[in-house]
Amino acid sequence: MIGVGYLGRFHAQKYQLIDGVELVGVADADPKRAEQIGQELGVAGYADYRDLLDKVDLVSIATITECHFKVAEACLNAGIHVLIEKPITVTLEEADELIDIADRNNLFIQVGHLKRFHPAVAALRNSGILRSPRYIEAERLAPFKPRALDVDVVLDLMIHDVDLILNFVGSEVAKVEAMGTPVLTNQVDIANARLTFANGCIADVRASRVSLQATRKMRLFQPDAYVALDFITKGIRVVMKGEGDMQLEGVTVPALEEKRLTIEDYDTLETEIRSFCESVRDGRQPLVTGRDGRKALAVVAQVRDSLMRYIDEQGLTPPKK
Repeated sequence: MIGVGYLGRFHAQKYQLIDGVELVGVADADPKRAEQIGQELGVAGYADYRDLLDKVDLVSIATITECHFKVAEACLNAGIHVLIEKPITVTLEEADELIDIADRNNLFIQVGHLKRFHPAVAALRNSGILRSPRYIEAERLAPFKPRALDVDVVLDLMIHDVDLILNFVGSEVAKVEAMGTPVLTNQVDIANARLTFANGCIADVRASRVSLQATRKMRLFQPDAYVALDFITKGIRVVMKGEGDMQLEGVTVPALEEKRLTIEDYDTLETEIRSFCESVRDGRQPLVTGRDGRKALAVVAQVRDSLMRYIDEQGLTPPKK
């Protein structure tokens, strides 16, 4: 485990729950943190992640984003499969280089787009209800916390929904429009983006890390159904066209049927990490590949470019690059 801050510590804990997997050590740029978490988990703690490279078959990387590339590059060149927290890297060029190294060495990259493993997403996918979404709304709002401030809200939060939407729609993004502003930091803290897809689907995505309360919801509309997901309550509400017609305030409209999908509750992070370990063990591609991570990064790069143009046009304080 490389990088044992807030999230990395949880990663390390989950590895210890998986049969056939041995957590041999943790590394962190803060030697005291590495020692503390190492003692907590009963494994060695390293101040230099390179001291781990000859001891492991796979690693999780949960460092600050700007270090993802150099750490993952070293691991892949050492023949180690990697799970990289999102975003995969800062730039597309870095992502391309990591993917190339992995391909040349027959190694796997899994990117930590955790929401792909969420119980509600799994239930929706297994239901077969979602076939051709035409319009999507996503909200991911969070109270301010003094972490992950090395990136803006697009890379911190919005990228979760962008990855899910790309997976749901299955079409190329044709146009990106975005607006937002810094609020409490030198980076963009609240942003709205509209993604127009080549197949005609439109997605409106909103992200904030300066909200009073947490909201994580997605609404998907297709010709025969409306689906509402709540990632916090792990609930899915589905409204579909039923048989025949009904009267609504004196007007004849298609009959509607409403149901809630049964969701199997489980630990999403443990499921993500277990899936990564099984991919390595079985020799099959991860659910979220390096190329998937690159696709999400490419779209959020367009969102960020649009944001910069908006900020410049509005004369707002430019975010820190």
